[in-house]
Amino acid sequence: MTTSDLVEDAAGHPQLAKLEQNMARIEALTQRVMAAFAHKRHVPEALQGPSQELYMKAAMAYWNEAAANPAKLFEQQIAYWGKTLTHFAEAQAALAKGTLEAPEDHTPEDRRFSNPMWKTNPYFNMIKQQYLINSEALAKGVEEIEGISDLERKRLKYFGAQVVDMMCPTNFLPTNPDALERAIETEGQSLIDGLENLVRDLEAHDGELVVSLADGSAFKLGENIGTSKGEVVFRNHMFELIQYTPTTDQVRDIPIVLFPPWINKFYILDLKEKNSLVKWIVDQGYTLFIVSWVNPGPAMRDTSLNDYIEDGYRTAMREVKSICGTETINAVGYCIAGTTLSLTLSRMKQQGDTSVGSATFFTTLTDFSDQGEFSVFLTDDFVDGIEAEVNRTGVLESFYMARTFSYLRSRDLIYQPAIKSYMMGETPPAFDLLYWNGDGTNLPAKMAVEYLRGLCQKNKFADGGFELAGDVLKIDEVDVPLCAIACETDHIAAWHASYAGVQQMGSKDKTFILSESGHIAGIVNPPSKGKYGHYTNPDMSGSADAWKAGAVRNDGSWWPRWGAWLAERSGEMVPARTPGDSTHPVLCSAPGTYVAAAPLEGE
Repeated sequence: MTTSDLVEDAAGHPQLAKLEQNMARIEALTQRVMAAFAHKRHVPEALQGPSQELYMKAAMAYWNEAAANPAKLFEQQIAYWGKTLTHFAEAQAALAKGTLEAPEDHTPEDRRFSNPMWKTNPYFNMIKQQYLINSEALAKGVEEIEGISDLERKRLKYFGAQVVDMMCPTNFLPTNPDALERAIETEGQSLIDGLENLVRDLEAHDGELVVSLADGSAFKLGENIGTSKGEVVFRNHMFELIQYTPTTDQVRDIPIVLFPPWINKFYILDLKEKNSLVKWIVDQGYTLFIVSWVNPGPAMRDTSLNDYIEDGYRTAMREVKSICGTETINAVGYCIAGTTLSLTLSRMKQQGDTSVGSATFFTTLTDFSDQGEFSVFLTDDFVDGIEAEVNRTGVLESFYMARTFSYLRSRDLIYQPAIKSYMMGETPPAFDLLYWNGDGTNLPAKMAVEYLRGLCQKNKFADGGFELAGDVLKIDEVDVPLCAIACETDHIAAWHASYAGVQQMGSKDKTFILSESGHIAGIVNPPSKGKYGHYTNPDMSGSADAWKAGAVRNDGSWWPRWGAWLAERSGEMVPARTPGDSTHPVLCSAPGTYVAAAPLEGE
């Protein structure tokens, strides 16, 4: 029987007819899904998961332990069997009452299972409880494996958890009550909309499943996002330099040049007026410049960290000094841009260049001895794979970085958005932060390998010195007055590691601030929100935990505290500066052209 036959049979039942029509549309969309998968991009095996060596070593350790201590293996299995049989018996007993009630549920709260049916419906409750029992057994089994290193255990726990999260019953239509209820309510329209969302995402990413987190049509740079007034006053092959239009009659003499990470784009600091750090800095009476990095393509395969330092940082500093007529500037580096700012300051120290009067570091790592959650991706199996891929293509594509960041928070950045978009048929939200998160950039091949090998893996900057273009750059040569802001729940640049790096710097004038929240929300935290507080403690002589134990918690944003710190190092008030000068004509208005340009092509 064909779909048309079913529709004809359902002619007397409007709701059934509508459902069958939607089923026919599903068939057509399914063909588009299969066509998109047929053109799926090639992802090297080395970048799809850890090497088989990790699993083989874990398996050998497990069976060796089973042979040496079989009682432990039986204890684990019996505990698992016991919980499973108890759960089954309780479910059977509840059903035997004839009331179709679920058994008593003592499982912990989990927002994935917020629908009441997970507790009240015996079918869904049975599935949920068994899933959680299975998850617990797997986690405990990994935790108790002996004969492997701490890093290997950490990697097994991480990748094991990824498998467990992937198999969560909420990720499948037949075992997701929210999606099933929505499908019935909409006569199947939610499934149609979901498939259309799925097809759109697959076709937009060469058959690779990349979940859209935000409605891309809702934002346009310079119109409703990245709208602070300014002008591009300098451009080279590495960056555009944006000088923002003053909003006060007078400004501090010493200008600020802010270096954002080139893994993402600068407008995270200028999403919209009410949470724009750019606008806030300008409103405090500062001349602010921001570097907008070019998005590298294969033509930039040989661009190195040294190029970022010389053609990026030091060139920007030189042009800012020229425009403002000052001998010094105040520099700010965010994330990897803070790491590279510290390398730049080491070289400048060696060369006697005193252009930087103070440095501010946002969520910056300079000591990589504690790699945090990223340690699972920084072993040779992954880094070897990355090196091979960038040597082939010329760049580390934003696709790989975005996927890595997403899997560090897979429930929030993969599975929940996928459920809402593909099973519930919801349109991705018009959320500026998520829109920015999806607007990634590539990394040049040479620079990516230098960063991963020399800094992340070998920790050369903090341990012996990082060799770069004939220089040996060292962390203790960073001796300018500095202020470092770390974030308490940052999963990218763990605050303990950030503190350790600042502690080793040679500056006599150090301020360390710990903001509540994470890598983005802890930085983009305007005073008007009154949301996240911050910790301060002038004593950095002890460990990070000792610093936190002795710190004072302060309500509200750290921005005003930093502003007061910066004011003391920014000179007297002078008449406000309009963007550019006679030798730096305005090239275009902010946010510039590089922020929206496609990657540079070339061999």
